[in-house]
Amino acid sequence: MWGMIGTWRMSLEGITKASLQLNQGISSADAVEIAIKKVEDFPFFKSVGYGGLPNELMEVELDAAFMDGDNFDIGAVGGITDFANPIAIARSLSQYPVNNFLTGVGAERYASQMGFERKTMLTERAKIHYHNRLFDDKQQELKPYIGHDTVGVVGLDQAGKLVAGTSSSGLFMKKKGRLGDSPIIGSGLYADSEIGAATATGLGEDLMKGVISYEIVRLMESGLSPQAACETAVNKTMQKLTPKRQKVGDLSVVAMDKSGNWGAATNIDNFSIVVATSNLSPTVFLVNKINGGHCQIEPASAEWLDEYMKSRTAPLERKGNLNEFN
Repeated sequence: MWGMIGTWRMSLEGITKASLQLNQGISSADAVEIAIKKVEDFPFFKSVGYGGLPNELMEVELDAAFMDGDNFDIGAVGGITDFANPIAIARSLSQYPVNNFLTGVGAERYASQMGFERKTMLTERAKIHYHNRLFDDKQQELKPYIGHDTVGVVGLDQAGKLVAGTSSSGLFMKKKGRLGDSPIIGSGLYADSEIGAATATGLGEDLMKGVISYEIVRLMESGLSPQAACETAVNKTMQKLTPKRQKVGDLSVVAMDKSGNWGAATNIDNFSIVVATSNLSPTVFLVNKINGGHCQIEPASAEWLDEYMKSRTAPLERKGNLNEFN
């Protein structure tokens, strides 16, 4: 038995590539890295890697994390700039007993010393998004863009190893140095090969308040299915935060247990996920919140999939005077 589950439609190509190799016997650690690197390298996915949307200073700061469920090895980077594949750097850091989570200049120094590929991660398309946002908000105080889509992937290999990984460029127009949940073990991801693994996407500041990925694995350990654990964790976080904060940000999660059973939950509509197992070819599902704290999960239609890629790759035009914000 093997399996993979990932957040958002953007993980489809990576999971498709990695699952073929999982079927041939590669490790889940390799599979998760392969899947996430595929997303990091594609410039039209604007919340991860190359082409990711920049911070308020028009810099692309990237976060990533990796966790091995066999031995709890962890590695993470935060606020790293101009390196092609932060997931690979995070995985490399997991091989050490200490110094597993590096940020900013320290993470970049380590990556350079280890020979990881340098790359200018700010694309012309991302610059247009940035300048258009300035144009739209020029009379107002800048506020974070509502999009904050982390790619998170869980992999289970034929040896029973569970691994989780994440990668994100974080909030559009975020403050320099801001970190969300994506590189935080327990919030953005968690893996235990004896139980299961989970990863999260959404507003990091709220996901961290529930340590939501660890909570899902804990709930699976208590006997809940991955689906029930995901729904319970999202509902519990909503119930805790809503009375105290009135408004709760986007919370979306995926999980897989040691037997390859999977689940997903969200507090938004049309949260897309990708699942591949030894019994299921890579498939995109849409997850929607419904009454009673449960979620409805159904395969995405061909029309939805077509519209998704059209919207991601459509040409962009810069608003306003070309020199207005230079």
